[in-house]
Amino acid sequence: MAHIEVDQSGRIGDTSVATVLALSNEISFSILIPAAVKREYVEFLRSYYRHLRQPYMKLFAAGLFLLLKDHLSSIESVTIDREYTGLEGIIKGMLLNHLRKLDPEFPKEGIAFRHIGKKSRAHQKAYDTFRGRVRPDRVITTGELVACLSK
Repeated sequence: MAHIEVDQSGRIGDTSVATVLALSNEISFSILIPAAVKREYVEFLRSYYRHLRQPYMKLFAAGLFLLLKDHLSSIESVTIDREYTGLEGIIKGMLLNHLRKLDPEFPKEGIAFRHIGKKSRAHQKAYDTFRGRVRPDRVITTGELVACLSK
């Protein structure tokens, strides 16, 4: 079981650029969410929910879930880089809802938010992928994000 760190490059709320989410430590993996996919997903959320609150936090939580889901069996705890101070409880709740569909026993204490810094391997993987130096391990589609809602 591993402790991993997660970082993002390209803010999730900026729909004019792609977002890369990367995890690293014992394992290393990155996903790319293209700008067009982010826009399509937010538009879908606006039509799906009568009163939409925090669409970009829903997008961030779904992206985190898609990043983590295939590695869940080897993850003991996750430290997510602090990007959205004040909204971390909301993000954690949304992410736990997704994760517990696959692993009902995943502990809430297993998710923490801290500044991980530029020396983190997760930061380096996210940044290098965002800059095009490294290919993402997966490119996320709107369909994958939408599927997170219905599971």
